[in-house]
Amino acid sequence: MHGTIASIYRHPVKGLTPEPMDAVQLTAGAYFPGDRDYAVEVGPSGFDPEKPKHISKQRFTVLARFPALARVKTRLDNATGVFHVGDAHGFGVETRLDTDAGRTSLENFLQAFLGEDAPFKLRVLESPPGYRFMDHPQGYISVINLATVRAVEQAIGQPVDPLRFRANVYVDGLKPWAEDEWVAGATVQLGGAQLSVFKPIVRCVATHVNLDTGERDIDMVEMLRQNFGRDTLGTYFSIAASGAVKLGDQLEA
Repeated sequence: MHGTIASIYRHPVKGLTPEPMDAVQLTAGAYFPGDRDYAVEVGPSGFDPEKPKHISKQRFTVLARFPALARVKTRLDNATGVFHVGDAHGFGVETRLDTDAGRTSLENFLQAFLGEDAPFKLRVLESPPGYRFMDHPQGYISVINLATVRAVEQAIGQPVDPLRFRANVYVDGLKPWAEDEWVAGATVQLGGAQLSVFKPIVRCVATHVNLDTGERDIDMVEMLRQNFGRDTLGTYFSIAASGAVKLGDQLEA
């Protein structure tokens, strides 16, 4: 089973804009680099950086809770450390996530943008070493089969932006639902790295959100259930062996 890496993404801040990458160095036993390093809690989440434990995404500013966030566009500049955030009207700020003042700027921007929808205080959290703000505590890296997304499009009769599924790697050239053949613990070669299959990804209302309008326009979970008898799409992996991964590399399962 062979596929080709069509795109690679990281999500520096949980719930905010996916950022395209040309290549990435994966490390055995680690998370996807630069992914979900930060999260914005809504009111006290109970997160303790000294004893980090997995916390429900509903405690953070994510699309599942605040669909309008799709209209906020962000970008982290690796060279300067500057984090760009803005809305469709051109209002925004340039700040930093590695300083108290910078994090306060992002908090204030999101608080103003969400308004009364977020009545509790927002606070930017940085992940401590060995921890990331993932939807699943063992979701180290996520992969989407683009042929499966096209099968969903055909079944529901409307376009589906693959980025609704907020994955790290999107692969083309496989048959639809080929990922169902990947059993837990099996090894997949992704470019120069080896991945170990963990589990299919259970989808939630975040996938209902139109990434341009910030509105829920497809009941994706119900469409998956009606047309395919499932609520999963995509696969979580752990990184079994280190290696470089770039656009155009092969996935071999």
